[in-house]
Amino acid sequence: MTTPAGIPERPVPAVPPQADSSKATADAPFDPLRLCIYTTVALIAWILGPFAVLGFAILGLAGYWRAHQAGLTRSRCYLGDVRLVLAYLGLIAVIAAVAAGVHVMSWLG
Repeated sequence: MTTPAGIPERPVPAVPPQADSSKATADAPFDPLRLCIYTTVALIAWILGPFAVLGFAILGLAGYWRAHQAGLTRSRCYLGDVRLVLAYLGLIAVIAAVAAGVHVMSWLG
């Protein structure tokens, strides 16, 4: 069977049965993806300084605020309570904004 454009149609495969996820993860080697992500975030922070910290803090605040509004009360973050996470990210954003201002003033003066 072909489509109007002459491309042969491929049959849709059936959904495979659920595999035992504990066996699949036990056989798979550890993937240190998080370490790569942490290194990339650190590199961005190193290059952009307080502007990167401010950007990530605002991004985190927005994400946690939306999650809090949707009903999230506990986070996998070390702080646990979403309100503590929001306070922490807000404090970091304020400190980063001040540091960014100082950084800009050093360029000007």
